[in-house]
Amino acid sequence: MGTYVVETLGNLIHQTAFFNLTWGNFVMIAVACVFLYLAIAKGFEPLLLLPIAFGMLLVNMFPGIMLSLEEAEGGAAGLLHYFYLLDEWSILPSLIFLGVGAMTDFGPLIANPKSFLLGAAAQFGIYAAYLIAILLAFPDKAAAAIAIIGGADGPTSIFLAGKLQQTGLMGPIAVAAYSYMALVPIIQPPIMKLLTTKEERQIRMKQLRPVSKLERILFPIVVTVVVVLVLPTTAPLVGMLMLGNLFRESGVVRQLTETASNALMYIVVILLGTSVGATTSAEAFLNMQTIKIFILGLVAFAFGTASGVLFGKIMCKATKGQVNPLIGAAGVSAVPMAARVAQKVGAEEDPTNFLLMHAMGPNVAGVIGTAVAAGTFMAIFGI
Repeated sequence: MGTYVVETLGNLIHQTAFFNLTWGNFVMIAVACVFLYLAIAKGFEPLLLLPIAFGMLLVNMFPGIMLSLEEAEGGAAGLLHYFYLLDEWSILPSLIFLGVGAMTDFGPLIANPKSFLLGAAAQFGIYAAYLIAILLAFPDKAAAAIAIIGGADGPTSIFLAGKLQQTGLMGPIAVAAYSYMALVPIIQPPIMKLLTTKEERQIRMKQLRPVSKLERILFPIVVTVVVVLVLPTTAPLVGMLMLGNLFRESGVVRQLTETASNALMYIVVILLGTSVGATTSAEAFLNMQTIKIFILGLVAFAFGTASGVLFGKIMCKATKGQVNPLIGAAGVSAVPMAARVAQKVGAEEDPTNFLLMHAMGPNVAGVIGTAVAAGTFMAIFGI
């Protein structure tokens, strides 16, 4: 009887996670706890960072939660593997864009079409990072999947990695993209202040003109037709983004608008966040390639911010001081965080200066621009 008890207790003890964890798992658990702290205590994009961090925590204590059907015994894959398949199939990124479209006011962009130029300029970081990744000996498709991090758009990063069959890099790419989205308030301001003068940061912009209901309804239809005709591969992202916005602006499908922007959006964020976090097992994440991806992502994001601000300075000169260069930094597609950062940096120089709505124009243009950049890469590689 005593032997049976000892053996049973021994089996139970050895089934605990303590006997199966490596030093790498403990490192990743610590990283997950840091992300949880940033999300909960500091409020850095908690809707994204909290589920990602918790998925990271789970997979490093119980790797079986991400087992595929081929790896699992008894034909039952891990729970988060099924969520992850929805990432690979581009379903969750597209649904995120549907929700973003339903939540976003495109009025500032319609009122000031020049904002498209600032959104386009901020995509320079993507192409700069692509060239650097090629120089670092990454394969061309992997380089493109990594470079899109510069758009600060997690769903697009996941979408492109899946389309280019870079699923092995999807975890680090997605975590880098979402991390930099969350850290926008820390990364962008030093770059913005370095590249602008005090006088430029104090520039007041004219109030935007009112946008008619007809313009708001026609905008998503026209953008969809133009972009998808030129780059058909962008249809899943641009199409869903504009469909969500058409729900919002048409005024005849209030229930669909509320569902897309609330219940559906938050369900998708939970599934996408936890599954992305669960790709960060120690074995897959703690290597030199991941470090390079994070560095390249930061370079891309910094270049994108800088190019947006510099193009803003050019527009400032061309318009004889009517454009505040700070709004160019919002051309990265971290909506609406980047626009809020532009407002905050401007308000530090002049608390009565209201730049938020002006910055929203480049911000939503950046969402479209990043999707177009992804479509361009897919066209280049014949996807």
